[in-house]
Formats: sequence, C-alpha cells, structure tokens
Amino acid sequence: MPLCVPRLLPVRRAALWALRTVAVAAVLSVGAWRAPDVQALEFHVQQMRQSIQSRFGEGGVQRLDAWLAMLERSAGRSVQGQLQAVNDFWNQNVMGGEDQQIWGEAEYWATPLETLGKRAGDCEDYVIGKYFSLVRLGMPVEKLRFIYVRARVGGMGSTQSIAHMVLGYYETPQSEPLVLDNLLGTILPASQRKDLTPVFSFNAQGIYVTGAQPASVERISRWKGLMGRMQQEGIAP
Repeated sequence: MPLCVPRLLPVRRAALWALRTVAVAAVLSVGAWRAPDVQALEFHVQQMRQSIQSRFGEGGVQRLDAWLAMLERSAGRSVQGQLQAVNDFWNQNVMGGEDQQIWGEAEYWATPLETLGKRAGDCEDYVIGKYFSLVRLGMPVEKLRFIYVRARVGGMGSTQSIAHMVLGYYETPQSEPLVLDNLLGTILPASQRKDLTPVFSFNAQGIYVTGAQPASVERISRWKGLMGRMQQEGIAP
C-alpha cells in the first residue's frame, strides 16, 4: 500500500511539513483544557445514501451499506474487537493514494462518505474514517486522537521519513496509546512502533500542545471544512 506522502523527506523537513500543515508546533501531550462535551454522532441514513449515490453511484451506496453493516456487527463487541473491526474495514476497503490524484488538490481531508465513494484516500482519510466509526460506536472522543507522526522509511538506521497520520486510542489520559495505521494491519502499542515519532495530536475537543495552552480544534481550517461537509451528507456530530 502506498505511503501517505510518497516522496522521501529528511526527518527535519518532514517535521516542518507537518507543523506547517496546522500552524502549531507541538509534541504529543495531554492538556488540562477541555471543550464542551461533543454530542453523539448522528447518522441520517437516507440522506447519507442519497448523498453518496448522487456523487458516486450504486457502488458508493454498496460501500456505505458495508460500512453501516460493519458498525452494526461491531456494536456489541469489546473495545479491542471494535478497534480491530474498524481498522480492518478501512484498511481493506480503501486504496492508498495521493490527494492530487484523487481530488485534484494538494491537500484535501475527505469525509468518510467521500473516501468510500472514491474507494481511495491518503493517511488522513483513513484516520478520519476510523475516528468517526469509533465515535459512532460510542467511543468517548477523549480516548481518540489524530496523531501526526514522522514515519521512518528505509529500515533501521535510516534518517529518512515521511509525514504521516495515525489514530491513537488511549484507555486513560496517561495510557500508552494503541496505534491504528493504514501502513500496518496489526494494532500495536506506540512503544512497539519504533518507526513512528509523534509530532502533535488533536481531536474534536482540541489541539494538545506541550508548554502552551491547548487550543480549539476550530483553528484547524480543514477540520471546519470537514465537519461542514459531513453535516451536508447526513452525518451530524
């Protein structure tokens, strides 16, 4: 499966690229600030079907139905079972690609329906699909983080890396996260992913910054655009 950003970057440049993406400089941290509780994710299924059919045809509707069926099957499973089911679904049903090829834009955060419609996405799109799947299953948002990382490529001892995004699951705020990644099907604790170096993290409750006051996720313009398009499709956070 293709890497999130195929062009190899020195470690330092990869970090700067990721930092410019959201205009914050941070490493993974848990701050004291919290936004108001986020409402449960609501699905307006008929609107979702109409939206994906109008843009992507019957194939898109079939993939949407497969997503909904996976969520229904996973509703009664353990946390570990839900994490694995969601990780497997998105890894197996989406082909890795670049935004420029998929959307004709250098950087685009696709909604879950858009990713299913195209059946293709980059690393952010995988994480978006997994994140909102788990929120729909009732996973508390404070246990989930979008984590920008530097992913080492070229084997042990390599100094080359790519900018990449994974989803982190935290049992408690102090817990070592489990990493859901489109580059590796196995869900592992962060300490076992020696190839990944965290840069910063965020979720619907905020951006977590070391040495500074945590900030609202609304400062990330692509997040605002993503949420607006999801609501138009029938997914209401």
